[in-house]
Amino acid sequence: MQWEIVIGLEVHAQLSTQSKIFSGASIAYGAMPNTQACNIDLALPGVLPVLNRGAVERAIKFGLAVDAKINSPSIFARKNYFYPDLPKGYQISQYELPIVEGGSIRIQVGESEKTIRLTRAHLEEDAGKSLHEDFHGMSGIDLNRAGTPLLEIVSEPDLRGSAEAVAYAKTLHALVRWIGICDGNMQEGSFRCDANVSVRPLGIEKFGTRCEIKNLNSFRFLEKAIEFEAERQIDILEEGGTIRQETRLFDANKGETRTMRSKEDANDYRYFPDPDLLPVEIEPDLIAQLKAALPELPQARHERYMSDYDLSVYDASVLTGSREMADYFEATVKQFPAQAKLCANWIMGEISARLNKADIEITACPVAPEKLAALLARIHDGTISGKAAKTVFDSMWQGDLDQNVDAIIETKGLKQISDDSAIEELVDEVLAENAQQVADYRNGKEKAFNSLVGQVMKATKGKANPAQVNAMLKKKLESR
Repeated sequence: MQWEIVIGLEVHAQLSTQSKIFSGASIAYGAMPNTQACNIDLALPGVLPVLNRGAVERAIKFGLAVDAKINSPSIFARKNYFYPDLPKGYQISQYELPIVEGGSIRIQVGESEKTIRLTRAHLEEDAGKSLHEDFHGMSGIDLNRAGTPLLEIVSEPDLRGSAEAVAYAKTLHALVRWIGICDGNMQEGSFRCDANVSVRPLGIEKFGTRCEIKNLNSFRFLEKAIEFEAERQIDILEEGGTIRQETRLFDANKGETRTMRSKEDANDYRYFPDPDLLPVEIEPDLIAQLKAALPELPQARHERYMSDYDLSVYDASVLTGSREMADYFEATVKQFPAQAKLCANWIMGEISARLNKADIEITACPVAPEKLAALLARIHDGTISGKAAKTVFDSMWQGDLDQNVDAIIETKGLKQISDDSAIEELVDEVLAENAQQVADYRNGKEKAFNSLVGQVMKATKGKANPAQVNAMLKKKLESR
């Protein structure tokens, strides 16, 4: 039997405010346990929550970016459950009237595009953290995260397979960073995914029983967890068993999911409106103001790069993978507008490889966009070869000669020989000295031509213009 994997993702994006959603305590990462938990976070008797306006504005910005409905009013609710790191015994979240409703995100999987519908995005507070490793037979509780503002973004079950799920998560990750509402740091827990996974026979409309995999904090873990869970469910069903709805965890060391608890439904949480928080009324003027302040969005840039610069779907997708990379490309191509493809190739190739090797972001790239454009101009006008350009780039990366491209070319003697008469003289010499290879080429052996090109390049220590060498050799060989 053939099976179809059905996935919906719930993503928790930590909002980039300075303080918590209902208190003034800091959300800075890495503080000593329980040093950033105030009376409200600790749920001491008599304290009252006060809503953080910055968190509301960031949620609205997200809703506008995905073309969703901004609900006014939206209502905060109490989600009741008992866990040691939840001091109040309930979590303040949103249920019936979330701040963001609907919307969609377009994803790219290979050369195919797909639109993923969003169910909702709602504001809520994070819980604390249970610590088990450093305690013998006990658990410690760190409430620094308690009250940290989250935007939970819930997709419809439109994803089919791990590749689509990862593409969606990456697109969403890029978007929340692009519009400045979340730093996207997955190692610090700023962007976490819960995957609802089910399988059904191919061609059947009814959904299978889903299992939720909690707290996946890397795209690789998301992919591996979905693939394992889908195979687990298929194996059970093909052996005649049934799937039990439950919450599972992904064990990265073993590459498998395991049971955490039976899956709760909404009624298990006994949601009801929080009596300490008024409905959130949002003025139309605020929505208009936030909409006007949004930057050009990734999808708009993607389409513009394809139309204005004739870039492929793939190139445009890579360059808009982060706002920082898109801005770097924009600044480079502004200096060298006629060669957008060359700019794109170098940014996606040499620049990205160096950034990865140095483990730095493109914002810290030692080669500024205008310097890269100056280097590419020298490739384009034939001053240096592509191979020599990489030597120049090495020097620029290290800051040699104040990154002056022409000075580096001159000092290292990398200027390409482009004089027709000089190249013709060398070609004549090579042809005279390699009569056998000339004969081989004329007998249909194409490799002989490459060998002759190599001989000319060797004679010039790689400085001859390869295109001119090729053209001159063909002309000479065909005229004899």
